[in-house]
Amino acid sequence: MMACNKTLLGVPLNASAHVPCPNHTALPTPLRILLAIIMLFMIAVGFLGNAIVCLIVYQKPAMRSAINLLLATLASSDIMLSLFCMPFTAVTVITVEWNFGAHFCRVSAMLYWFFVLEGVSILLIISVDRFLIIVQRQDKLNPHRAKIMIALSWAFSFCISFPSVIGWTFVEFPSRAPQCVLGYTEFPADRAYAVMLIVAIFFIPFSIMLYSYLCILNTVRRNTVRIHNHVESVCLNQVSKLGLVGLQKPHQMNVDMSFKTRAFTTILILFVGFSFCWLPHTVFSLMSVFSRRFYYSPSFYATSTCVLWLSYLKSVFNPVIYCWRIKKFREACLEFLPKTFKIFPKVPGRTKRRIRPSTIYVCSEHQSAV
Repeated sequence: MMACNKTLLGVPLNASAHVPCPNHTALPTPLRILLAIIMLFMIAVGFLGNAIVCLIVYQKPAMRSAINLLLATLASSDIMLSLFCMPFTAVTVITVEWNFGAHFCRVSAMLYWFFVLEGVSILLIISVDRFLIIVQRQDKLNPHRAKIMIALSWAFSFCISFPSVIGWTFVEFPSRAPQCVLGYTEFPADRAYAVMLIVAIFFIPFSIMLYSYLCILNTVRRNTVRIHNHVESVCLNQVSKLGLVGLQKPHQMNVDMSFKTRAFTTILILFVGFSFCWLPHTVFSLMSVFSRRFYYSPSFYATSTCVLWLSYLKSVFNPVIYCWRIKKFREACLEFLPKTFKIFPKVPGRTKRRIRPSTIYVCSEHQSAV
C-alpha cells in the first residue's frame, strides 16, 4: 500500500501536501466481497441490458428514430463504462490495492470521465429536445440531426476528459480509493480543471435539465386544465340544448394525456436516477480537491468506495427503465430471449388507442342523450 505522502503518478505534491496521513479505514472483508459480487452482477446486467438496447435499435429500422438513437448512444456509453472501468474497480475493492500500473491509472480515470460525460451529454440533449417539443412546440430533432449531435457530444466529452491522462491535474493511485480519483491539491490550475470537469459533468447539465423539466411539468399541467375545462364547457352547451331531461353524466369523460406525459415521465425518471447517483460523487470530488482534512481522513477510503459504487449504478439503472417504461423495448427484449426462458405465456393486456397530440376529447350528443 502506497503511503499518502508519496508522489502522484510521478508528479510531486506541493509542500503543503507532504503531510503523512493516517492509515485509511478499509471496509470489512465480508462487505468488500459483497460489494465486489454486486459489482460483477452490475457489470453483467449493465453490459447485457445496454447491449440489447443497442441491438434493438440496430436491427429494427422502425426503432431508428431520433430519440432511440440517443438512447442507444447512452446505452453504448454505459457498456463502455461497464467493460473498461467497473472490472478494475471490482478487483481493487477486493484487494484494496491498485495492481494495474501507473499509466493505466491515468487512462482509467480518463475513460471513466469520458464515458460518464458522454452519457450526461446525451441526457442533456434528450431533455432539451423534450423541452422544445412540449413547451416550445418545435420538433427540430430528426435522425440526421441526432447523429450530428451524437458525434459532437463524443468529441466534447473527449476534449474535456483527455487532459487528465496527460497530467493536467492530480490523479492519485488508489491508495485511499478503489479507483484513480481526483486528489487534494493547492495548485490553481489543477483546481480549475477539477472544477471545470465537475461543472461540465453535473452542475450545468443538472441546472438545464431541472429548468427544462419544471417548464414541461408546468406546460402539461396547464394543458390538462385547459382540455378539462374545454370538455366541461362543451358538455354543458350540449345539456342546455337538450334540456334538463338530457342531463346525464357522460360515459368516459377522462382525457387521455398519456401521449404527452409517458415519454416525458420516462426521461424524468432517468434524470432522477442521474441526480441520485451523481450528486454524492460530485460533492465527494469537490471535497477531495479542496479539503485536505477530508482527503486525508481515515474514512476517505470507505466513503470513496460507496460513492463510486453508487455512480456505477446508473449504467445498470437505464436499461431497466427502458424495459419497464417503453413497451417496444420490452417486447423486443422478449424476442431476444430464448424460448426456454419464456416460461409464462403472453397475456394480452389492455391496449390504448394511439391518438395525436392535437386531438381533444369532447362529449358527443350520443353520450349526453338519455
